[in-house]
Amino acid sequence: MYDEDIKKQLREFVDVLYNKNYFGFKESAYRYVSSLIDNINNTIAFRKKKPAPRYFSKHGENLYYAAFKKNNNTMWYVFFNHENDIYYIRYIGNNHNISQYL
Repeated sequence: MYDEDIKKQLREFVDVLYNKNYFGFKESAYRYVSSLIDNINNTIAFRKKKPAPRYFSKHGENLYYAAFKKNNNTMWYVFFNHENDIYYIRYIGNNHNISQYL
């Protein structure tokens, strides 16, 4: 399950990737984000999870995080709560904007 703010962030991320010329076609940016979501949905249960540093408590209490490598330059970090086999995604960031806090 994704927090509503995360759903919005992921939708906006397609535009950011395209507008900043990370992808030449909007469809390519959409596929990248869709691939990230699929990767999270299909593998989060099998990923090594670590307790999130205190810095991330603004996104929720008792958070864990897992890493998802998309390419040689970008590692995504997914912050979540886990209860009764349900993963509630609270925040998603990457090594370009949050690695200094991990």
